[in-house]
Amino acid sequence: MLRQLLLSDFGSEGPTAGHGWALVQAEFPTVGIGPLANGRGSRVLRLDVSEWGSLDFDPFTWDERVFGAAESSEQLALHLEGARGEALVIAALEILTRYQGLVGRRNEASSIRVFDRLLARHRALHDLHLPGVRADYQHALDAWQWALRLRPEADLAVQAAALFHDVERLVPGADPRGEHPAPGCQAFKGAPAARGAALTCEVLEEVGADTDTCQRVRNLVANHERPDGDPDLALINDADALSFFSLNASGFIRYFDPEHSRHKVANTLARLRPAQLRRLGQMRLAPSVKVLLDAQLSSIPCSGGEA
Repeated sequence: MLRQLLLSDFGSEGPTAGHGWALVQAEFPTVGIGPLANGRGSRVLRLDVSEWGSLDFDPFTWDERVFGAAESSEQLALHLEGARGEALVIAALEILTRYQGLVGRRNEASSIRVFDRLLARHRALHDLHLPGVRADYQHALDAWQWALRLRPEADLAVQAAALFHDVERLVPGADPRGEHPAPGCQAFKGAPAARGAALTCEVLEEVGADTDTCQRVRNLVANHERPDGDPDLALINDADALSFFSLNASGFIRYFDPEHSRHKVANTLARLRPAQLRRLGQMRLAPSVKVLLDAQLSSIPCSGGEA
């Protein structure tokens, strides 16, 4: 788990003295921010923030290092060097956003044994030796963390649905990447989503969730790309879309052709509620992704929206 950010220039007054560290701590309350000396007893991974901030940087190139370090240690600390002041704050927020699936943040609803068993069962479903399945697993954890970040008081059903929203990709015979070139393919996705919802309900029953929770999660997973005015579905839809941009977009455009990538970016952006567009500014995007996203954002009129 990612527990700490370590700073070489922490200073006697700490990070809350200015430059926006309060925002980082508000967004990631379970991650401690402190001097390098606080890393004793943890696996400390040094990261050069000047590299992260370079114009041609693709965060995809850091993933193996960071995720690999987390797998080899239960207590991971990131030592950020190479920037100061506001530039360091911006980088810290972007880095934590990309790797928030390692934070494992929970609230009262998910700090229970049923959710412990659910997380373990969810991991067991994924063969992490397969790169595509590993990416799906990381996305699932990330979407769960986005749901908590957007709604810190999210209940058990919402968190479980965010975690399992794409589990249909593990159903035998499913497309392992779950992507198709035709936009607007909700009818096509309906049957796989229903199979994923059934699998989710089976897992919930195995770990001891009550019947009402199972049924609610089943409905959320089956309909997570069709919000239809349901605030819980809208939240999961936002979390899924934000996770694509913050974590998966770089890998996606390496896997698919330019035209399909353009459609994916456009369709995913269209799924975000207007109030969540500001979250895109907390992400470090690969240059090629940023070009596609900026082209779509330029066509969106400025407007407010419900959170």
